[in-house]
Amino acid sequence: MKTKERIFHALLFEALALILLISLASLLPGQETSAMTGLAIALSVIAMAWNYIYNVIFDRFFPGDRLKRSFKLRLGHGLGFEAGMILASFPVIMWVTKMSFWTVFMLDIGAVVFFIIYAIAYNWAYDVIKGKFWPKQAPQGEAS
Repeated sequence: MKTKERIFHALLFEALALILLISLASLLPGQETSAMTGLAIALSVIAMAWNYIYNVIFDRFFPGDRLKRSFKLRLGHGLGFEAGMILASFPVIMWVTKMSFWTVFMLDIGAVVFFIIYAIAYNWAYDVIKGKFWPKQAPQGEAS
């Protein structure tokens, strides 16, 4: 995937995730929608930066046709990404929500489960749609 496509891929991923997250976060008791929207946007910015870095590294270790990636590889991809996001998101969520460690931990675990499923589904759908509607490009793994 080239740089422009990586940026498009990340922006689309985050835009769809923001719509879902802001809707779900507004249901949390004792939290203002504006604070949850700001938190979601901050986490989205962190995730986009991490998404770009993580996927460049991942594609160098696992080059080739993205359509032929196994479910196991896709699951590993999602788990690795989410592990990095936990490290970045946990302190930010605690600071904004002022919730206890264990409450934030449970929310973060819920978010991880959601995003693992979402990321696998999104990336798989993206690859299938891209493969169906756009012609084959240069070999995968290029970062230009």
